[in-house]
Amino acid sequence: MKNIRNLVLLSHAGAGKTSLSEAALFSAGMIKRLGKVDEGNTTSDYDPAEVKHQISINLSLLPCQWKGNKINILDTPGYPDFVADVKAAVRVSEGAVIVVCAASGVEVGTEQVWAYSEEANLPRFIFVNKMDRENADFYKTVSGIQARFGSRCLPLQLPVGAHQSFQGIVDLLEMKGFTGSEGKEGEIPSDMQGQADSFREKLVEAVAEVDDELLEKYLGGEELTKEELTDGLRKAVLNGSVVPILAGSALQNIGINLLLDNINSYLPSPEEGDVLIAGGSGEEERIKGTPDSPLAALVFKTTADPYVGKLTYFRVYCGVFESNSQVWNSTRGDTERIGQLFVIRGKTQEPVPQVGAGDIGAVAKLTLTGTGDTLCIREKAVKIVPVSFPEPIFSGAVYPKTKADLDKLGAALSRLTEEEPTLKIRRDNETSETIISGLGETQLEVAAEKMQRKFGVGVELETPKVPYRETITVPTKSEYKHKKQTGGHGQYGHVLLEMEPLPRGSEHEFVDKVVGGRIPKNYIPAVEKGVVEAFQEGVLARYPVTDLRVIVYDGSFHPVDSSEICFKIAGSGAVKKGLSQANPVLLEPIVNITVRVPEDYTGDVIGDLNTKRAQVQGMNPENGTNVIEAQVPLAEVQRYAIDLKSITQGRGSFTVEFSHYQEVPPNITQKVIAERQAEKD
Repeated sequence: MKNIRNLVLLSHAGAGKTSLSEAALFSAGMIKRLGKVDEGNTTSDYDPAEVKHQISINLSLLPCQWKGNKINILDTPGYPDFVADVKAAVRVSEGAVIVVCAASGVEVGTEQVWAYSEEANLPRFIFVNKMDRENADFYKTVSGIQARFGSRCLPLQLPVGAHQSFQGIVDLLEMKGFTGSEGKEGEIPSDMQGQADSFREKLVEAVAEVDDELLEKYLGGEELTKEELTDGLRKAVLNGSVVPILAGSALQNIGINLLLDNINSYLPSPEEGDVLIAGGSGEEERIKGTPDSPLAALVFKTTADPYVGKLTYFRVYCGVFESNSQVWNSTRGDTERIGQLFVIRGKTQEPVPQVGAGDIGAVAKLTLTGTGDTLCIREKAVKIVPVSFPEPIFSGAVYPKTKADLDKLGAALSRLTEEEPTLKIRRDNETSETIISGLGETQLEVAAEKMQRKFGVGVELETPKVPYRETITVPTKSEYKHKKQTGGHGQYGHVLLEMEPLPRGSEHEFVDKVVGGRIPKNYIPAVEKGVVEAFQEGVLARYPVTDLRVIVYDGSFHPVDSSEICFKIAGSGAVKKGLSQANPVLLEPIVNITVRVPEDYTGDVIGDLNTKRAQVQGMNPENGTNVIEAQVPLAEVQRYAIDLKSITQGRGSFTVEFSHYQEVPPNITQKVIAERQAEKD
């Protein structure tokens, strides 16, 4: 376990994580040539959707050997719609490297992944990448990092040159220069000596502060030895009091060897981490994972591979996971048969007899296991606390392109949600649509592409319909006589109804007040059936009718010609007639929306909500952000995820829950009726 490093690569989209992982594999001799993202030939971005969009969409596992250690690099997506894989990778790693572009500096995504690392308490480095880019400015980037994340972020390296003249790295602990992709050792350039001394001084002071003996020695003016500095820096990195800043260029492969050396030296092994176990009554406890303990492994990702079938990624915390064995799935309470285990590198799978504690592996074709499940042995069953994923905030209605697509749609959607835990599927009975919900528009578009490519199902995505309803505003009476005379028996049913509005949220009531046998008792259920059927479609725009009471108080029958069907038709006809007389109105769903935004954007967000017919209920400051509570018509916030992202540059978040139905303003009612009419035509 002490020779393993599980490391998650995090960044804002486009900072160069994928190129960095490619350079690391190349430096470690795992691949023979450096792939490029824009050429679509990198080891980690092998999915056709990733090649097409030129962004990472899935988590990739990239193990490499470096100087006696195995480093499991988890390359994650930088785009916020695919945060599920970021959360999963953070959960199974002991350390993180946050990649920042030397030209762009700290971006929204950088702040988000820093927050995930803080939450998980991960020791981390910051790697300032793209030092060869135009406008690359290491010192400006460092100032931005320190302004945003604090003075504990300190350079451990300085770059030699920038843009086209970028050629190497100065290591502030060794006080040596390293040039080129081989990291050729040399002296520090003379024009950088003063700068290097000044930055080294700050680093040494921060390292000395982790240990009383070192601090005493440092304050006494004594020089700290190289061993004292490296031990002290390791302690400081592990307890989070120092976050070293490194520099380099993934595309030029400069600084990558030194990064791998530093990962080996300063980031923790699984032996130093622990595992979070869920207790029976909801409490959590931390235990140390060891190779000798009974097996405990967490499933953190599932993919549906068209060739291999379902592929399950797991991290072993305790014990040894054997190929061709049986394990107990404690989450589902059932046995799972295990076939051949694999070590994954990008899209390649290498069969292995076992995966030991602290390591990461995969297995194909499990039947009942899903993301978040714990695999263990039955006699010593434990449950590892699963990854917590954000709730979906953006929905689309899924329409199959052809009849053949319709037949395969259900199976494709269920396999898709197995693979992507932030996607949720539901059937909206009111609008008869299949709704797919996720974290953003891009995620849903990629999901639609994936359904076509992996499962051969073509779908269109549309904005979901709003489940409007109709009701009445004044009491009314109505009468309907169903009378037909044909050869033989005729048809006769006659009812008189009273209709009155009910308070919002009451649904509907049916009351029988017929006296003196004017309608025989055995026909009353048929009248009710007709009434309920008429509620399915209102008279304004054919939306379901709600919040009204119907009282049947009179009618008449014919001893020969009356039947149940006649009274059902009469009940339905009387309701339709009554609805049009009782000032019908449209109702729309109103949702409670809670928006969390940084202070700077609060005014813009409230202004935008006001244009959406929202009623702002209040605002509270909370942990440096403002929490805005409002009620807003669902029709206005169907695509709010896109609006909020553009107003707050991705820094805002929100949740929505249904509140109640409310009358639609007349101008909007006309619009809805016209649209509904157009649909019918």
